[in-house]
Amino acid sequence: LVVLQTLVNGLRRLEYRGYDSAGVCVNNGDGSQLIVKVKGNIDELQKAIDNQKINDESVERQIGIAHTRWATHGAPSEKNAHPQSSDAEHSFVVVHNGIVSNYAPIKESLIKHGYKFVSDTDTEVIAVFLKYVYDNNKNLSLKEIATLVTDRLEGQYALIIKSRHFPGELIATKRGGPLVLGIIDSPDDSDSVPISYVSTSTVTSQAGILLPGSKPDTPAAVAISAVEAKRAQRASPVPLDSESEAEHQGARYVLSSDVAGIIEHTNRAVYLEDDDVACFSRTGRLVLLRGAGRRDTDKSGSRTIETVDLDLDEISKRGFDHFMLKEICEQPESLFNSMRGRINFDTCQITLGGLADHIDAMRRCRRLIFIACGTSYHAAVAVRALMEKLSQLPVDVQLASDFMDRQTPLFRDDSCFFISQSGETADTLQALEYSLQRGAMTVGIVNVVGSSISRLTHCGVYVNAGVEIGVGSTKSYTSQVIVLTLLALYFGQDRRSAQPLIKSIVSEMQRLPALVKEIVDKRDVYRKLAAELTDIRSLLLIGRGYQWATCLEGALKIKEIAYLHCEAIAAGELKHGPLALIDEHLAMMIVSPHDNLFSKTSSAVHQVVARKGNPYVFCTNGDESEFERLNVRKFALPPTHDALYGILHVIPFQLLSYYLAVDKGYNVDM
Repeated sequence: LVVLQTLVNGLRRLEYRGYDSAGVCVNNGDGSQLIVKVKGNIDELQKAIDNQKINDESVERQIGIAHTRWATHGAPSEKNAHPQSSDAEHSFVVVHNGIVSNYAPIKESLIKHGYKFVSDTDTEVIAVFLKYVYDNNKNLSLKEIATLVTDRLEGQYALIIKSRHFPGELIATKRGGPLVLGIIDSPDDSDSVPISYVSTSTVTSQAGILLPGSKPDTPAAVAISAVEAKRAQRASPVPLDSESEAEHQGARYVLSSDVAGIIEHTNRAVYLEDDDVACFSRTGRLVLLRGAGRRDTDKSGSRTIETVDLDLDEISKRGFDHFMLKEICEQPESLFNSMRGRINFDTCQITLGGLADHIDAMRRCRRLIFIACGTSYHAAVAVRALMEKLSQLPVDVQLASDFMDRQTPLFRDDSCFFISQSGETADTLQALEYSLQRGAMTVGIVNVVGSSISRLTHCGVYVNAGVEIGVGSTKSYTSQVIVLTLLALYFGQDRRSAQPLIKSIVSEMQRLPALVKEIVDKRDVYRKLAAELTDIRSLLLIGRGYQWATCLEGALKIKEIAYLHCEAIAAGELKHGPLALIDEHLAMMIVSPHDNLFSKTSSAVHQVVARKGNPYVFCTNGDESEFERLNVRKFALPPTHDALYGILHVIPFQLLSYYLAVDKGYNVDM
């Protein structure tokens, strides 16, 4: 039962992603597949496994799959948990991250062919579709069946398939979702895995799935023609079991959606790319397949085996109660690492090696467009004003989903920056592909080395925040802000008129880790504040200038972690509607550091108090007297440069969201 325990331990490494159900599937000794699923956490899954009678002694080569699910299609329940199965005999079993956007017409067509569905998920459609192809073409291999099915799926996914009809075999493929292959033991010590290019079959007008937009009278909506099946059989020039069994007998592999799931077993990893198909034979042989049409676009005919620079200590709590609190407290170190080797504090020179060959072209571009989602979007908003000032270029900040919804016009002389902690954010990846098609310069700003965005962009900068396990990005946000600030300085450092501003910011950046440590060391202040706010139903955060982004990010954290309604309001917009909400019962916080907008933000405090509001004011050390006669609660933070206040002032909101969630009994890491 080593494989089973390995699966459960791997799921524990990925708990930070958030989930509402979990499950595993392994081979039983009688040739069947055992699936154990629960609605709930991994501890409950372990209990359910312990109650099972499992006999795998006669299993020649054990292969298992496991998954933690966050409900998208179908409510959290045991029937909707993964792995999803094709039928009661578990002929085909699937785990799947992502969304199949055309699952509904495929499901409808399969129902017309007499197939039954148990769950409400899009994933079950994949499993049943696999069985349909097998039932009608039993001479196909698992690889061929999987290829025929995945060719017809639309959307973004990472997918792993196993079948009782093909014991000891496994298929893994991806399109848009992250998937990393860990090599524990292999027959050779090669530093790469070769790709075999194959000809994949195409849907004919006489046979194919009824996709959205197809005519409802299309014959045999999900039929695979005999001609097409023969094409699939001829597709691979490399039979999976063409070599002796002994040669691959000791091979061991592990697949995961994150390197955290494999690092316990190996630091040798292959990051699969979109439309890669990893095929594992019953002899232990690995073959990496790719469509022949991709040969011209691939940079090489292999996937490099990379060494993952991560150890188990980095993904442990190190004595903290939760990963989130640990990562908040790690920010002095993560900020230092994000700046290390990139700033000469004596000369105030910035070095961003990943951009050196492209910075001149970017300085000549028409405009700079920053594209991101959630926290990464807020980081771009936080640095937009400084970027405009130092680059002297128009700067747009776009939500990736909205950018795609509008099909935003792009030009070849635009420079597009794609910001993502993971480097795998689906909407941001779609926007990247769109930008590449239109010939724009693309720049990646990501934390995860080897991620899709880092591989697909023309150039980029790593955030170097370190591993982030907690579901709420904390140290990634502050490191993204500091890296984007470095980028702005890099744009402006050749302009003589910008030197005084650059020098003033760089001198304060050197002090930043110590200032952040000063705040996190006093975190008990925010634990007590959270205790005062336990019963509130809503919270407003008000800020201006650089602090508008601070409020956006603070509100997101409080919503995401503490499940409390929280809204960010630009202080300059108070008079245009939001003041109507203000009374003595509404909880609100105003971010008012001593920056160039201090007088305007303090005016907002006066407006709120005039309407009987009782705001909490986050100000700068020495400014407390400015608000003394207003009788408001004050939280004073250290002074710094205007462009850096946001890094200091977001930390109280990170801590507040954490302590609010803990007081309510929530698991903040899920």
